[in-house]
Amino acid sequence: MNTPPDGASPDRSVRDRSVLVVDFGAQYAQLIARRVREARIYSEIVPHTISAAEIAQRQPGAVIFSGGPKSVHEEGSPRIDPDVYGLGIPILGICYGAQLIADELGGEVSRTGIGEYGRTPMTVSDPGTLFNPGEDAERPVWMSHFDSIGALPHGFAATASTPQAPVAAFEHPGRRVFGVQFHPEVAHTPGGQAVLERFLYQGAGLSPSWTTESFIDEAVAAVQDQVGGGRAVCGLSGGVDSAVAAALVHRAVGQQLTCVFVDTGLMRQDEGKQVIDAFRRSQGIDLIALNSADRFFDALSGVVDPEEKRKIIGELFIRVFEEAAKQVDGAAYLVQGTLYPDVIESGSDSAAKIKSHHNVGGIPEEMDFELVEPLRDLFKDEVRKADAIVRAEIRSAGLEREVWQAFAVLPDIRTVGVMGDERTYGQVAVIRAVTSEDAMTADWARLPYELLEKMSSRIINEVAGVNRVAYDITSKPPGTIEWE
Repeated sequence: MNTPPDGASPDRSVRDRSVLVVDFGAQYAQLIARRVREARIYSEIVPHTISAAEIAQRQPGAVIFSGGPKSVHEEGSPRIDPDVYGLGIPILGICYGAQLIADELGGEVSRTGIGEYGRTPMTVSDPGTLFNPGEDAERPVWMSHFDSIGALPHGFAATASTPQAPVAAFEHPGRRVFGVQFHPEVAHTPGGQAVLERFLYQGAGLSPSWTTESFIDEAVAAVQDQVGGGRAVCGLSGGVDSAVAAALVHRAVGQQLTCVFVDTGLMRQDEGKQVIDAFRRSQGIDLIALNSADRFFDALSGVVDPEEKRKIIGELFIRVFEEAAKQVDGAAYLVQGTLYPDVIESGSDSAAKIKSHHNVGGIPEEMDFELVEPLRDLFKDEVRKADAIVRAEIRSAGLEREVWQAFAVLPDIRTVGVMGDERTYGQVAVIRAVTSEDAMTADWARLPYELLEKMSSRIINEVAGVNRVAYDITSKPPGTIEWE
């Protein structure tokens, strides 16, 4: 990670000085936003139709223009309010975004008839702001473009080039406007994350103060403000997203939350019992558990089409949940594990009422709940990134049948570490893997040292804020399989 500017304070609200990623139709817009968050700066995706006044009102620390499938020469190609360039907010354009900056500020985007796609050699002529002076001038980057920037606007300077792109990177430090023709956000561009971080830290002067852990405190406070003294219900399907949302809301409002677990009979053996044990006994959450396997099996009898099965399961889940929710007197709030990609795709309003349709589908009109979505600003891997790594590596090692249950835990523990020659104060991630026959007793799994080493390395390298990994070797009893 690049070094943030001196004097930057990490104590400000995690939403202060966020980055807006303007989507011009790129397949990588969400990836750009995730990469910014990996640099520990909060990011949000906004449409290219956003006005300069709206951007100014949100007071972002920087704006990034994404790539896109169009050419700036095409009629109807996406544009940005030109007044955004006069706001004084640092801007980085990527691919189409870079060409748009050049075109709108008086430069020239040429139709050369020759594009560049995939891995491409690039030569850095001047490190400028975006490149590390200590790195080799020749480096590979990932390209995907047909047009090329032929001439830059007045005052801008090119800092890199490729065989078909005389301007592969440019900047105007005084205006704090930068552009790259390549894609720094993809893994195929070595050092691409460092380019983004140099823009964020050096170009925009932002400090790395956002993490998913600091997000939790804000989310808890937001839930407390929204729910107040009211009652909330949450439908559990056994999935991670709804479980994490329920745990977070329970931390915020305690026994004002009632969870409804609908056992469809479609999960793995004894998984329903594990969910009940984890929520009712380990976490102390008020839980209504319904064994509805027979109803689901009857409804699915004779159905072979996968899409039809999905609809039947979803609709019946809602019916069963509705019956149980009536048992919770005064419940006015519905907790849902909506994630940020759902918000982006649906364009849903955070104040929306659940009526007849939402992404859970088919909520009856008479169920008038106000939606509580504590995870709506997170990507899926930010909700369960360490857990996904553990499960993926166990699967890759071919040990799924030997291991009864495996997951990662993020306890509220801080630890001192050293990363990149810098002292850190981060989180501890705990790996838990057990073998069992019936979940009544369990022993810790003797995973190979090489596998544990690989999981530890991936978690520390890929999960922001974690600087230490431990392995839980406690059997059941005396411990439980799950962590409280």
